[in-house]
Amino acid sequence: MLSDDEKKKLVHRLSRVNGQVDAVRRMVDEDAYCVDILMQISAATGALNRVGELVLEQHLKRCVRDAMENGDSADRDTKLEEIMSIFRKYGK
Repeated sequence: MLSDDEKKKLVHRLSRVNGQVDAVRRMVDEDAYCVDILMQISAATGALNRVGELVLEQHLKRCVRDAMENGDSADRDTKLEEIMSIFRKYGK
């Protein structure tokens, strides 16, 4: 679970990502230079990836650590499999 402060920070970051995506949409509508559009897409992608990294970090620090310290073996195995699945999906 995220603290209220962490949630506020993530929501702020997501609002900025939303603004970047809106900028991409405007640029496409206005026939902006392709390279400029690609740069804006890159910025939005990077910002969204950073949000994912922060969520993963908090998951590891809280949920996974709690399962390793306090959970039963089934809970530990579940958390480990979740992490492996995330890395298989996003670690490419």
